[in-house]
Amino acid sequence: MAFAYSDMLTVIKDRQWALVDIDWDAPGADLITAEQRPRLAAFMADLVWIEHVGARGFAALTKRAPEGPLKEIYRYFHAEEQKHANAELALMRRWDMLDGDAMPVPNKNIRLVIELLDRLGDDLTLPVLGTVIPSLECALDGALVKFLLDEVRDPICHEVFRHINSDESRHLAVGFQVLEQLGAGPMRRIAIETAGYALRPSLMLGALLYTPLLSRMSANIMAMGLDEQKLWNAVQRYEKAGERSPSIRRIPLFHVVRLHGRATINRLEPFQTINDALNRAIDRFPIRVLGRPPSWSEALTFDPVAK
Repeated sequence: MAFAYSDMLTVIKDRQWALVDIDWDAPGADLITAEQRPRLAAFMADLVWIEHVGARGFAALTKRAPEGPLKEIYRYFHAEEQKHANAELALMRRWDMLDGDAMPVPNKNIRLVIELLDRLGDDLTLPVLGTVIPSLECALDGALVKFLLDEVRDPICHEVFRHINSDESRHLAVGFQVLEQLGAGPMRRIAIETAGYALRPSLMLGALLYTPLLSRMSANIMAMGLDEQKLWNAVQRYEKAGERSPSIRRIPLFHVVRLHGRATINRLEPFQTINDALNRAIDRFPIRVLGRPPSWSEALTFDPVAK
């Protein structure tokens, strides 16, 4: 049966939820242990900002998508990623992990990706964004959510991530369908598109920032106790989309992203040596030269507003 974006848009509208739907004062916050708290606070801060990176990616896709249901879907996905970040902030507030009303500070890897997206995101093409974003959602969102549901006993955390998981399943369904469409055209068109984005400096710069981010986040997740096989299963979800679809397998960038995820999670050489060198360089980068985070990141709020 053909995929109908109009039907998916109807489902997305019907499945909307808001922070006010959740009882943030319900029992269970005290189930976070003293041992969990420091690492969980850092973990949640990273997760909040990764959601915002996803939101910025969908904002760029909204500008690239053709008029019609797909463009409207991406508008909803943009808002949903922002809502996920706000819900995770609300969990941090529930767990007393925020310093008053101050927002958590993104780590340097994420801060640089935010800056890149702010400056160059709208220049990235639909084939690039449509290929990379599903990989990011599989590898990072999937693994991070699994870790939280395994490690945190607070029932409100589980309620929040049931909503987030439901949203993400639709993000991936649309993402894989777009991938199929990108790979279904004539090979000549695919080759021209590939040559067009491969020559853009923004793609190389993005790879130099995204690659060490995925490496560092995967290492951090495993250091916190996530089973390596679960992380690998999250990455394989992206690979399996290509195994099921001959059209997706025709996209050269899909294979680059797939092999990149495999090499990162399995820490293959010489890829890991390059990632480690990039992360050492990022650790020394004077982040203050970037100034304040972009204004769109100020939409973060832990207040349970009905949006």
